[in-house]
Amino acid sequence: MSKRDYYEILAVERTVTEKDLKKAYRRVAMKYHPDRNPDDHTAEEKFKEASEAYEILSDPQKRAAYDQFGHAGVDGAGGGGGGGGFGNFSDIFGDVFGDIFGGAGRGRGGPARGSDLRYTLELDLEDAVRGTTVKIKVPTLVACEPCDGTGAKKGSQPKTCTTCGGHGQVRMQQGFFSVQQTCPNCHGKGKIVSDPCTSCHGRGRIEETKTLSVKVPPGVDTGDRIRLSGEGEAGMDGGPAGDLYVQMSIRPHAIFERDGNNLYCEVPISFVDAAVGGELEVPTLDGRVKLKVPEGTQTGKLFRLRGKGVAPVRGGSTGDLLCRVLVETPINLTAKQKELLREFQGLMKEGKNSPKQSSWFEGMKNFFGDMKL
Repeated sequence: MSKRDYYEILAVERTVTEKDLKKAYRRVAMKYHPDRNPDDHTAEEKFKEASEAYEILSDPQKRAAYDQFGHAGVDGAGGGGGGGGFGNFSDIFGDVFGDIFGGAGRGRGGPARGSDLRYTLELDLEDAVRGTTVKIKVPTLVACEPCDGTGAKKGSQPKTCTTCGGHGQVRMQQGFFSVQQTCPNCHGKGKIVSDPCTSCHGRGRIEETKTLSVKVPPGVDTGDRIRLSGEGEAGMDGGPAGDLYVQMSIRPHAIFERDGNNLYCEVPISFVDAAVGGELEVPTLDGRVKLKVPEGTQTGKLFRLRGKGVAPVRGGSTGDLLCRVLVETPINLTAKQKELLREFQGLMKEGKNSPKQSSWFEGMKNFFGDMKL
C-alpha cells in the first residue's frame, strides 16, 4: 500500500473534524469506486488507498499514533479490501521497544491476542437505507483443533525453553550496558514444540475461510463500521481472538445520490411543463410520488420532499429527497413543430417573458459601454 500522507490522500487538513473526514472519504471513494471505473487499476489502487487512510484517521487512537509517529506508528494497522490483518497501538510499540526496555507493551512468553481484521462490505443504496442481513466469507487464522492451539502433537505438550527459562527474553551484557532481547531459541514464546502437530506444523493456527452472518442496521453509510467481537484471527498460544471490523461501502446508484441523510435526484421536464406548470411523477425509495411544478420553473430549481430521505443509523429525524429539475430542449422536431415554435417565438414579448435573458443583455451592454478602446 502507498506511503503517501493520509491527509493528502483524502485532501483534508490535519485539523479536520470527524464529520468532515467522513465527507472527504465518501467523496474520494465515490470518485474512484471500482464500479464507476471498471478495469481501471489506478482508480482501484486509489480507492484502496483512501480506504486505508480513512481506516486510520477515523480511529482516534490510530490517528493520534499517526500524527505523532507517521506511518511508523500505524504500520500494519490498516486492513486490505477483502480482510487484511492489523494490530493495535500497543502491539506496534511492544514489538519496537520490547527488546530494548524489557517487554514494554505486549507481554512476552505468554498467550498473545490475535490480530483484528477488516472486511469491506459493498451494499446497494436500498439495502443500506432499509437494513439487511448479509453472509460474508472471511479468510482468517483459527486455532488448530487437533492440538487445541498449542502447536504440539496430541498427547504431548510444549516444553519450557531452556535458553530463556520460559520468559521469552534473554539479557545480554554489552560493556556497561545490559540489553534485553527476544530469545533466539523460542522467538519470544517461552516454549519449544519438540513434537509439532501434523495439522498446523507447530504453528497452533491454520488458515480457514469462515462464513459469517452480518446484520446491517438501517441507515448505514460509506465508512460506517460494524464490530464483530472475537471474529478476527485466533491468538497465539491459546490467546484470545481479535475482532472483525466490517466496513460499509455503498455502491453508486442509478438515480439517487446520497449526502448524509438527504437524497438527491435529477428530474428532466419539458419546457412546456416548465413554462405553464404541471404535475410529474418522481421516484423515491418507497415508490413514486406526485410533484407539482409551478409555471415559470427554471432549470436547476430544487424541490424538497420532506421525510423521503434516509433515517440516520443512530436515531434522529429522517432526511429529505431533493429533486433538481432539468428543462430539456426538444430534438428531432417535425416541420410543423418548428413552424409552431417560430410562431410562438414571434409572440414572445421582449423582457417580460425572459427576465434573465433581458438582464443578461443589459449587463453585456454596460460591459462593452464601459470598455475604453
